[in-house]
Amino acid sequence: MSFEDVTRLAQQKGYFFKSADSYPNSPAGFLDYGPLGVGLRNNFVDLWRRMVVKADGMLEIDGSQILPRQVFEASGHLTNFTDPFVKCSKCGSVFRPDKLLEEKTKEQVPEKLSDQEYDSMMEEKGVKCLRCGSRLAGTSRFNMMFRLGVGPGLEEAYLRPETCQSIFVDFPFLFKTQRVKLPVGVAQFGRSFRNEIAPRQGLLRMRELNQAEVEVFFNPGRPDARRFESTREEVLPFMDAEGRTSAQTTTEGLKSGILPNPLVGHYLALLLRLFEATGIGRELLRFRMLSAKDRAFYSAAGYDLEAKLSVGWVELVACNYRGDYDLGRHSKVSGSDFTVDDAGEKVLPHVFELSLGVDRTVYAMLETSLKTTGDRKSLSLKPYLAPLKAGIFPLVNKDGLDGRAMEIFEELKESLDVFYDDSGSIGRRYARADEAGVPFCLTVDYDTMKDQTVTLRDRDTRAQERVGVADLPEKMAKLCKFPRRR
Repeated sequence: MSFEDVTRLAQQKGYFFKSADSYPNSPAGFLDYGPLGVGLRNNFVDLWRRMVVKADGMLEIDGSQILPRQVFEASGHLTNFTDPFVKCSKCGSVFRPDKLLEEKTKEQVPEKLSDQEYDSMMEEKGVKCLRCGSRLAGTSRFNMMFRLGVGPGLEEAYLRPETCQSIFVDFPFLFKTQRVKLPVGVAQFGRSFRNEIAPRQGLLRMRELNQAEVEVFFNPGRPDARRFESTREEVLPFMDAEGRTSAQTTTEGLKSGILPNPLVGHYLALLLRLFEATGIGRELLRFRMLSAKDRAFYSAAGYDLEAKLSVGWVELVACNYRGDYDLGRHSKVSGSDFTVDDAGEKVLPHVFELSLGVDRTVYAMLETSLKTTGDRKSLSLKPYLAPLKAGIFPLVNKDGLDGRAMEIFEELKESLDVFYDDSGSIGRRYARADEAGVPFCLTVDYDTMKDQTVTLRDRDTRAQERVGVADLPEKMAKLCKFPRRR
């Protein structure tokens, strides 16, 4: 399925759509989630909590979205959180040079090249303005943080460009009050804000985005993962900086040097299990090992979990070995002590980060689940991720069938996200439910009035079975339950 097909269906069904679309000058990069989109996003975040946060005994916080200037002075974002851009000399349109080059060459271009390298490559490839075909001016830099003035004195502050800085500045307090030991993970789900130069492709590049981040704090002298035994044989798909691919268990990755320590391998394995549970096939996933030019300014080593989509390989999770960069910088700038005690040793912990783009993941789930059979479309979302679990339909709106269907709906909605629909033919109602990603339909017919059973239809197989009305709550709960943690 193409990006356009997925976006069109998502908008038709109310998964997501442009923010403030009634106004012609509303800026790009802002999208609203509709009811189905909110449900899918929230169910995915629940899955992340189950399979990563709770499975590993992590702490979870909800930090402020507005932080003072000093935080970003310490983190390096004031000077380093920039993107390259080029401007058309005629029409004034602005683009990212790496994205222009990727469109021209159909090859991945590093994000961290120098301005001169971008200019040389664009000259060599003959890259022009996409809108008017004119010459582009030389590459410049743009800081992507949103600046704010707090209070009547307009004290300088910023909307956070990533959720992790709250985790870092809160770490000493959390370590003390929660009585934890190294290694320990701290997680956070929430909004981040990036003033992207040229946001395109809907949920894949936004100015206001949802992230689910984990920062794992550990003693670099003892980086063993507590649960490494449970993931040591997990096979991970890698692509190195030269484009060579390999599939290695976490144990093999340690021996070959692809993985720096067992802890990193353990968390990459947890991530892979999470994304397989979304229904995105393992064959569509890989860990791309980042070269120095591709890594963020704070990263000593990096792996991007990418999914192969219609627009190419898309980063879903940035996995960075941040060393002691963040805690060291915040300790220096704030004057506070960020060291902790680890079995009698005073340690400034190192950090391994899993920074997950929730919006990109929502899009990836939609694209990889969209199926076409003839002229019919369906979203084959996993039942535990589907925003609506079942539709309750009376076969006809007479003879008491509609009233009985409404009674069943009222009972099931107490424990499940279900909906009632009595409009149009039963076939058309099935088709609408399939397009919305609803995994099951329950039809109340004349047999229901005789034996108190309904027809349960499966979206993916189209198979039907009779189920007793009294058995429906337990049956549906079993069909829609989350997978067990391994």
